[in-house]
Amino acid sequence: MRRQSRSIPISGIFRRPDTGPIGRLSTARWSVLLFALALSVIGLVTVRSAAADLAGSYLSRQAVWVALGLTLCFIMLVFDYQRLASLALPIYLGGLGLLVLVLIPGVGLVRGGARSWLGMAGFQIQPSEVAKLTTALFLARFLAGVAGERLRTREILQAAAIVALPMLLIKQQPDLGSAAMFVPMWAGMVWVAGVRWQFLVGAFLLALCAGGAIWTFGLQDYQQERVLTYLSPERDPHGAGYQARQSKIAVGSGALSGRGYEQGTQSQLRFLPARHTDFIFAVLAEEWGFLGVFVTLFLYGLFFLNVTEVAGRARDRLGILLVVGVASTLAFHVLYNTAMVIGRAPITGIPLPFLSYGGSFTLFCFAVCGVVLNVDYRRYVNR
Repeated sequence: MRRQSRSIPISGIFRRPDTGPIGRLSTARWSVLLFALALSVIGLVTVRSAAADLAGSYLSRQAVWVALGLTLCFIMLVFDYQRLASLALPIYLGGLGLLVLVLIPGVGLVRGGARSWLGMAGFQIQPSEVAKLTTALFLARFLAGVAGERLRTREILQAAAIVALPMLLIKQQPDLGSAAMFVPMWAGMVWVAGVRWQFLVGAFLLALCAGGAIWTFGLQDYQQERVLTYLSPERDPHGAGYQARQSKIAVGSGALSGRGYEQGTQSQLRFLPARHTDFIFAVLAEEWGFLGVFVTLFLYGLFFLNVTEVAGRARDRLGILLVVGVASTLAFHVLYNTAMVIGRAPITGIPLPFLSYGGSFTLFCFAVCGVVLNVDYRRYVNR
């Protein structure tokens, strides 16, 4: 009697065996976190210089936020993202609840003209940063459950509604910059989920109409002035155009190698407002010049390259979409902030990931690292 042999699927030959939690942990792309830490060190050094003349120890406080961010990163790594996705709806509603809570007078704290903060246990948090994560999780869960290679118009509009709710609540604070950061999240995830070219054409035409409507009815006078000043800084060189002019002077004066650490005239002589937060990139450019800017942008490039590789080797559609969603938001922060600093985008309160001073945003950046590592760590489980 002929003996039958058991064949092994070709896919099984190349499948990496489950080596247990420790083995899987060693295969995660830790370079994502290493590049984030390298950028954070640059941020700490630059914050120390930018805030040297300000009251309070900004360096020590930012160092604490980085340490808390690392802790949050590992907490995000512990919980299986698929199990979290099963609770995506209540988590999303919780994020919306925080955004509603911050709008209540006497509960939400006003800073910089916007009611965007909540005080908790001696700390102040910005619910819009929490909402970015909760919205990304719920949107990824929704799109991952859509059947077919291409999204239908109804499903695209449903995805838009998911991001529109937190955007509208944040707009009421008002914080148009933070609200706009949900758009790249939606665009990146919808693009990866699959769209037809006809929809892209229609979306472009709709965006033109929406832009006119937003300009007329959605922007307040000071926001319109920011856009007009961006187009023509000479309109108000000592008012709305002042910050843009000082930022470009700082960047240009850095030349090739910079003026030296704590030697920048725009930052040390207090010509540049918001130099330790939204305009920290201008301080970096002035003190370290083109070489410092190149190294920083190179590190950002390596960071997002590794994040892209994690998305490419994720175990499932949910993981891919989740990584793309949070990474798109973070990448747009880098793109917009650097463009704003050199006068190529209107000024708005959009900080630079890992470099700008700020607790809530620093925690969000490291939470993104935790989400990415979470997806990568579990790519071999139950396959």
